[in-house]
Amino acid sequence: MSDLAIARSVKLQPIAAIAERLGVAADQLEPYGRYAAKLPLAFSAPESSRQGKLILVSAMTPTPAGEGKTTVTIGLTDALNRIGRQAVAVLREPSLGPVFGLKGGATGGGRSQVAPMDMINLHFTGDFAAVTAAHNLLAAIVDNALHQRRNPGGIDLTSVRWKRVLDTNDRALRQIIVGLGGRANGLPREAGFDITAASEVMAAMCLCDSLHHLKEKLGGIFVALTHDKQPLYARDFKANGAMAALLKDAIKPNLVQTLEGSPALIHLGPFANIAQGTNSIIATRTGLHLSEYVVTEAGFGFDLGGEKFLHIKCRTAGLSPAVVVVVATVRGLKYQGGAALETLSTPDMAALERGFGNLEKHLENVRQFGLEPVVAINRFTSDTAEEMAWIQARCAALHVAAAVSETWAHGGAGAEALAHEVLAAVGRSTSSWQPLYDLTDSIERKIETVATRVYGAGEVQWFPRARRDLRLIAELGLEQLPVCIAKTQKSFSDDPTRLGRPTGFTLTIREIEIAAGAGFVIPIAGDLVRMPGLPAVPASERIDIDAEGNIIGLS
Repeated sequence: MSDLAIARSVKLQPIAAIAERLGVAADQLEPYGRYAAKLPLAFSAPESSRQGKLILVSAMTPTPAGEGKTTVTIGLTDALNRIGRQAVAVLREPSLGPVFGLKGGATGGGRSQVAPMDMINLHFTGDFAAVTAAHNLLAAIVDNALHQRRNPGGIDLTSVRWKRVLDTNDRALRQIIVGLGGRANGLPREAGFDITAASEVMAAMCLCDSLHHLKEKLGGIFVALTHDKQPLYARDFKANGAMAALLKDAIKPNLVQTLEGSPALIHLGPFANIAQGTNSIIATRTGLHLSEYVVTEAGFGFDLGGEKFLHIKCRTAGLSPAVVVVVATVRGLKYQGGAALETLSTPDMAALERGFGNLEKHLENVRQFGLEPVVAINRFTSDTAEEMAWIQARCAALHVAAAVSETWAHGGAGAEALAHEVLAAVGRSTSSWQPLYDLTDSIERKIETVATRVYGAGEVQWFPRARRDLRLIAELGLEQLPVCIAKTQKSFSDDPTRLGRPTGFTLTIREIEIAAGAGFVIPIAGDLVRMPGLPAVPASERIDIDAEGNIIGLS
């Protein structure tokens, strides 16, 4: 059966029953239909958070279809609950970009899913729409200030950095001209669109801890410069109050359930290749307050989502994972070893061995941060016993615990061995993670540290625009911010064709975007863009609705 058919074959519990498992009363919920609800912010207050254990799920460098982090995260949560522990999954919300594009939805797969699958993948509780509206409101306010000649301090229209966003892939909107058609339509200037998942509004909401804090962070969004080179922020346009008003419901985390009835919190969804790739601090703290274990994920491989989870999210919130689960697949290892996509179901021990260096580097990176990795071998039906045994033996030689995960086929029952390995690793955990760079380091030094130590680069090359951005960051007094490098997810390098474990390469930094409100800067490596395009055959061609109003074709 398809993932959607499997999800619909399960009779879901009323959301109040799921909340009861977390000790949340029905009158504390804000229901969205029968099977989803918002939780109040009170559960996320730092002083309320008990010392639940945080388990981070990351991965090796993925194939184009991904390695199944969400599926493993959900299955591990179900497995922990099956063996008598109390666990909640804390996930990111799907973006319509991948849903209608190449990768598909983000609710897991097979017997390891969160539900209702179609609702979560399509609009859900409206959080992304609220982010889009708040972001574009600021863009409209800025253009209106230019049109009305009310611009604070004499804004230089050539310096406006604030783009618009849209939650679908549309490459034609990456670079545009606005204000055409005469004086009544505003002032012509260059502009563009990013995807909503890359919005600084999204990032600010992920990294705030209250509505007041959110409003403060929104006010700190850097918009443009005046003609005499003074910075202008969203608060200078009196925009942050109205933006926060649009986000008053979106800031609250969403409660749903797995197919086995485990509680799951799903909140916000930046991508790890173009943003920080983690769900919200509010959702994570809520989970830690309500449950013994929180199983959460960070986007793409550990070089992207894992590094940013630690250097940005954990640093901001004072969090520390007890263990890092690194998801690997036979298919992914063979792909990193040079096997073609169409051959990944065919046994190829040579390609498997060639590609293992990719996983090995991710494991080394976890240990660089002072954390213990556990490998989850996410099994596909085409994988052989010989391939599984070989990976486990190689991990054992590295003194890394590894367990086969069969959550797609068997749900929580397929991850019980993994759950026991994770609990053993949690029991061995004795210290908090250690950052690789200090916030007092220069932005240049921070980027070089991540590039050389995490990616394996030999050096960093700076484009002239990036050098100018470094000077502007220094002039704005923002050098103390962490870095959120935007880089292809397909390679440790900035070249998506360099698979395996490349070393000694040159990482090129094209420009650096400033996300002062969110609290970081975004160096953009190589040719990466923050508005994806649709593939040759987008997933939207399979998605439809029948006469009874049922969505079909989601995956």
